[in-house]
This record gives sequence, C-alpha cells and structure tokens, in this order.
Amino acid sequence: MLIEFSVGNYRSFKEPVTFSMVAANLVSKDKSLDENNTFEIDKHLKLLKTTAIYGANASGKSNLAKALRFMKWFMVNSSKETQSTDEIEVEPFRLSTETEGKPSHFELAFLMDGRKYRYGFQVTQERVISEWLFYVPKVRETNLFERQLDSIKTSKVYKADGVQQRTRSNALFLSVSAQFNVDIAERILEYIADKLNIISGLHDEVYRNYTISCLINNKNKADIVQFVKKLDLGISDIQVEQEDFTDESLPDEMPDVLKKLIIKAGRGKATSIGISHQKFDADGKHKSIEKFDLESHESEGTKKVFALAGPLICALKEGEILIIDEFDARLHPLISLAIVKLFNSQEANPNNAQLIFMTHDTNLLSNKIFRRDQIWFTEKNRYGATDLYSLAEYKIRNDASFESDYIKGRYGAIPYIGNLNYLIESNV
Repeated sequence: MLIEFSVGNYRSFKEPVTFSMVAANLVSKDKSLDENNTFEIDKHLKLLKTTAIYGANASGKSNLAKALRFMKWFMVNSSKETQSTDEIEVEPFRLSTETEGKPSHFELAFLMDGRKYRYGFQVTQERVISEWLFYVPKVRETNLFERQLDSIKTSKVYKADGVQQRTRSNALFLSVSAQFNVDIAERILEYIADKLNIISGLHDEVYRNYTISCLINNKNKADIVQFVKKLDLGISDIQVEQEDFTDESLPDEMPDVLKKLIIKAGRGKATSIGISHQKFDADGKHKSIEKFDLESHESEGTKKVFALAGPLICALKEGEILIIDEFDARLHPLISLAIVKLFNSQEANPNNAQLIFMTHDTNLLSNKIFRRDQIWFTEKNRYGATDLYSLAEYKIRNDASFESDYIKGRYGAIPYIGNLNYLIESNV
C-alpha cells in the first residue's frame, strides 16, 4: 500500500512537496463514509482507499504521475537498462536559477509484507547523489542502507557485501542489489513493479492490451466482462478472436522488414475484439445478437472503458495501487463515480486497493463521496512552480459544497482567465 510520495526539483515541482494517503484525524458527522473510504493498518496508521487531484490545466497534476513513473522505472531498470555513459533521464525544474545544477528528489513510503519501508534518492542527469532505504521491523525506523555519492553503508540485515563496488554512479544501489540477488531489494522491486501501476487516461493502447491479455489468458475474464456490461453501454458480451497470419496476409506494398517486425510483435497472431449487442424486431423483442468490432465500430468512451476494465478489476482483486492521469477523459461522470465507489466499497474492495487519479470532473467534489483528506489540489505560483495541498488543510463546514466552493476559487487551483471579449478585434 502507498503511504506517501515526495518529489522536488522535478519538472514543475521546484520545492519538495509530499502527497499522502494517510487518513487525517477529521471530525465528521458521517461516520459510515469514514469507514468506507479508509482502512486501518494498526492503531497508529489508517490509509485512504481513493484520492482525487484537481487543478487547472498546466498546474502540475500530470507531473505528479510522471514523477512516480520515472521513479518506478529508474528503481526497476537503472542497473540493467542503462550504460555507464548514459545520462539519467530526469528533468529538473527549469524556471529558476536556484535549481540549476541541483539534484531532483524522490521518496516513497509504502507497506510491504506488513512492514513500512521508506526509500528515496537524489539524482542529477549525470549521477546519483544520494540514496537511502529504511524500514520498521517492530516499532522504530531502522536504516538498511545509506549512500552519499559512491560511499554506500549497509546494515547486516541488508546482506549486500560486495555489491557496493559493482554500483555505477548513474545506477541505483537498490537496483544493482536486486541484480545480485539481495533478498530485500528483490522483494521491493518485485512489489513496486507488480503493485504500483501508473496509466494515462488519454493514451490507452498499453492497458487495452493488458485487458486483452487478461481475456485471452482467462485472468479475471468473467469479472471484466461483467464490469463492462454493467455500465449501460448496450454490450451483452465480449469475445477475443485470434487468427494466425503470415507475411503473405499483410499488404504487398509493405516492406519485408516491417512485415517481420509486425509478425514478431504479434507472435504470428492477429487479435480482434468482438463486442456483442442485442438486436430487436419492430415490437421490441430480442431476436438475435449483432457483433461489432471494438476498434472500428465502438465509441471512444466504450474503448476507454474496455481498456480500463483489466487494470481496474486486477487492482481490486490483487490489492494494487492504481494511478490514473486524465481519469475523466472520455468517461461520463456517472461512470467515473461508479469506479470511485467500487474502490471505496468494503464489499468490492476487500483487499484495500488504492485508486489515485487526476481529474477536472467537479461532479465528484462532494462530501457524500470523499472526505476532505481525499481531495488534493495543484496550483502554480507566479514563478511557474507547483504547490500541492489537501482540502484537509482548510477549515470548512461539514455541509459545505466542495464543488461550488472550488469553482468560486475558495481553494485555489482553478484557471484565472483574462477578458476574451476583444480577442478577435485586437488582432484585426
């Protein structure tokens, strides 16, 4: 489970900011909402199931997802996907002379196997500046390793003697440790790779393929189909069809090299998704089933629901962390609400999966759906730097309209649009 994530000097984040899934000690008259939207780890720690992040366009919402995506990729791949001469693909804040040459900061606190871990690093485009890993074996936080430039000190528990000398300046010690079978490092990277999933609501090709893979391999197939059918899209069934194809079945004008690449990527099979709809006669009686191709005949909204179905159902089944940027793109507000309710539900989410999403959908800004600590905002200051803050920081009435107050600008994080009335005349 995700506890906290901190980032600084990365893209629009100049100063370090911290996003938290820790439930605040709120006073609320609606106790049932508190129980549904949180889950208890122990008497000292309660976590949120869902959070929504709001902000104007270009305020930095997507950069939070990109920061997590970069951190995950670098943790898992820095020891095997990079060479000693490669630059680290980190983008520091560029609108201030104060941050020039300074390292970018990333830190993640999470629960794995019932224990809390806190891992982080600071990097420039040239090298790793510092790196650290702590955990809580019982009550007190304990150091597993700390790194300053090329000096790495490890605890006996970490069991990584000799790995220090094998760690390049542009690779993470945690990543190298996993390559050399250090148990704790292997388990952490496997956990992050499997449990932390970050996707874009605009570009659904990757997770659409994941949904297709689930259907082909019969992984949560019945639940995925049922989820899509329940969302009132007029769909009665979904079929995945695969056909063998060769280079002769591809267009003659296509270069042979490209044909081979396509065949290799598709493993010799062409996949199509059949969407079944009921067909009725003039009296409104069901007569037959009409099959449509997902790609050619269905709406963009239906395509997105299909693509999201696999990651959503698997997250709920496996207790994963799912982060969706541009969550509301191409989704009806009621479908967005239905997905949020799934994760907030004790029955549908028994494994305490967590959903974090960036959105502009103010229909969800309601105290009937979210606690105040589940709502976050991003706002850029006059110098182009992003601030990140929670609605829990505001003192507001229990019956306050979150949506109305947000639109009125009481929480910030909205666009302040100039007078456009004379825009055309000024350019004549």
